[in-house]
Amino acid sequence: MSSKVQSPVSVASVFLWIGFVCAISFMEAWLKFRAPGITLPLGLGIGRLVFGALNKVEWVFALSLLFPLLSGRKFMKASTLLYLLAIIILIVQSLWMLPTLDARAEMYIQGITPPRSNIHFYYVGAEFVKVASLFIYAITLFKQNHSRTPFTQESTQRTY
Repeated sequence: MSSKVQSPVSVASVFLWIGFVCAISFMEAWLKFRAPGITLPLGLGIGRLVFGALNKVEWVFALSLLFPLLSGRKFMKASTLLYLLAIIILIVQSLWMLPTLDARAEMYIQGITPPRSNIHFYYVGAEFVKVASLFIYAITLFKQNHSRTPFTQESTQRTY
């Protein structure tokens, strides 16, 4: 039996995208504040830098997954919708959430306490939805790109 992934760059890209988001959003984001000597303004400054870089890396992954879709390869519609959901979330994060969080962080850095907001919770929720949709997309992408040589009765019979 042989197996081969038909689109290894796409499969690798989606799993790497998931890894980056999980490592930064679900681990680094809150751990940096537990490091000795890290103040709120310093942690927020680091966070702005890291999340800005993560956003750029996410766009690289998102675009690397877009090209196979545009090249005419056949993909399941459900998996394409999951990819599009992740793109929509990335657009909302890039155009609204990150700039809003960035402005709030800048206020804290300048010593101003901004008014209460739920934007951080929305961002975290969007990250969970994005990672879930990307994970399901990755599994369906892997399954549909994974071809196996079918067993035939002749290939399983032994000759004595």
